[in-house]
Amino acid sequence: MTAEAAEPKRGARQALAVFFERRAVVMLALGFASGLPNLLIFDTLSLWLRDSGLSLKVISIFALATLSYSLKFLWAPLIDRTTVPGLTRILGHRRSWMLVLQVLVMAGLWLISGVDPARNLGLMAAFAAFVAFVSASQDIVIDAWRIEAAETEKQGAMAAAYQWGYRVAMVVSGAIPLLLAEAYNWNFSYAVMAALMLAGVAGVLGAPREKAHTIRSIHAEGVPKRPLLEAPEWLARLAIFVLGALLLGSGLAADASMLAALFSAQGAKDAADMIRNAWEMKPQGVYVQLASVAAGLAVIVLAICPIPGVRTRPGVYLFAALGEPLVEFLRRYRGVAGLILALICVYRLSDFVLNIMNPFYADLGFSKTEIAEARKVFGVVMTVIGVGLGGYLVARLGMMRALVIGAFAGPLSNLAFAWLALQGPELWALFVAIGIDNVAGGISGTCLIAYMSSLTSAGFTATQYALFSSLYALPGKLIASQSGRIVEGSAAAADAGGALGGLKALFLRLPPEAYATAMEKSQVTPGALGAGYVMFFLYSAVIGVAAVVLAFIVAARQADLKPEKS
Repeated sequence: MTAEAAEPKRGARQALAVFFERRAVVMLALGFASGLPNLLIFDTLSLWLRDSGLSLKVISIFALATLSYSLKFLWAPLIDRTTVPGLTRILGHRRSWMLVLQVLVMAGLWLISGVDPARNLGLMAAFAAFVAFVSASQDIVIDAWRIEAAETEKQGAMAAAYQWGYRVAMVVSGAIPLLLAEAYNWNFSYAVMAALMLAGVAGVLGAPREKAHTIRSIHAEGVPKRPLLEAPEWLARLAIFVLGALLLGSGLAADASMLAALFSAQGAKDAADMIRNAWEMKPQGVYVQLASVAAGLAVIVLAICPIPGVRTRPGVYLFAALGEPLVEFLRRYRGVAGLILALICVYRLSDFVLNIMNPFYADLGFSKTEIAEARKVFGVVMTVIGVGLGGYLVARLGMMRALVIGAFAGPLSNLAFAWLALQGPELWALFVAIGIDNVAGGISGTCLIAYMSSLTSAGFTATQYALFSSLYALPGKLIASQSGRIVEGSAAAADAGGALGGLKALFLRLPPEAYATAMEKSQVTPGALGAGYVMFFLYSAVIGVAAVVLAFIVAARQADLKPEKS
């Protein structure tokens, strides 16, 4: 698929009608099936483990099970290229894979429901890792089906429907298991969750039959088969590939447990301790993690690239599976591909840096109950509205116009928080700011999903989209690590006088509870802490301007581009 240069505007009725099509309704069910296992493994399971008497250190290791979601692009080519015997002929390529994976998710959750973590922790960990892997694989296929099942102009509505179903699943998997565990037990609770995956099965069976799937040819003509020589090469490449995945995963997860365990198994305990300490350094650890991500990607490239001057079947097959999707994208968008990838990376940067919002609300003087009501109840409703508006904009205005509008959403919503910092603990102001932010986030998120979907091509849909969705948040990881330092550094500068000192006067009339713990927590005056937060939100809005500028540039360049056929 490609984002068309001259996109026709659609009438309001036509744009709304897209949400009621059969495919959009199916996406609700598939989004639910995608979201349900995620929270069950990542969050809800931790409460079950805690109830069983396990330590927080042990529980935190289970978070590594979700690493599959970050690394899913590594095995997405298998899903693009491999058929399911028997089922593919009946259901089609994508639907057959979805059905198989949903059955496996159900089986995994059912197996978890039969385990006592206090007695069989290793077995519980294995089942959790299995469910995470299968669920991440299901996401690959659902995304590919969503992209291939609808035209580019309908991708906004499809993305919105998917997110609605996903958020319903997050609410269900975050609340119902706890209620069932309270009334009965955790085992019964997870058995019920396994049964709820039938909603996804119903979505697959109710989905329209997909178009014939294209499997790209691997050109190994003229490369002789040498099984005895190829076996060692396959093993060596696999070992290098696994090492790259380990480095990449350790950086993405900000957890070096698996990498350190590898060194410990080789008897290098000092090296293992050094790796753990490097990952945990504040704030330098984040740079080490990003270096691990870069090194992991480099090692993976080394594992899949052909040997210079020598054509071997392992080199040909691995590069065709993992390298060709990226090469095809770069060729198809020659001259603008780098800008597109940069836009994807920075599009939601202004949102990713907002990782200190709960401390901000608490410092401002809001109670935990007020924060929960505003964020978890009202905020969810506003996000749902924003997601729908994003889908409507794509259908009504076209992909590129909607993408530009979504780029403005992030920085503008962050200005609402700068305004909130000046209001003190006014509940109405908290609801206004969170409402603006969540609506804006829903719009920009939907526009980005739809845009990334439009960049894929037949035969490489799963691989290319998995790559985009796995890597687009990486730059935010580095910048978000500095959020607290920016607030406290700006606050200290305000207390010292100078340019920022004048901002303290804006907070003189706030009630005493606003920033009341500033001196205790940050060693600055209340007015200075308020000034620090205002400067941080202004900074977060300014870095969002990069996405706005790139969105205009990419929209203009794509309007003149005639992508090469592949």
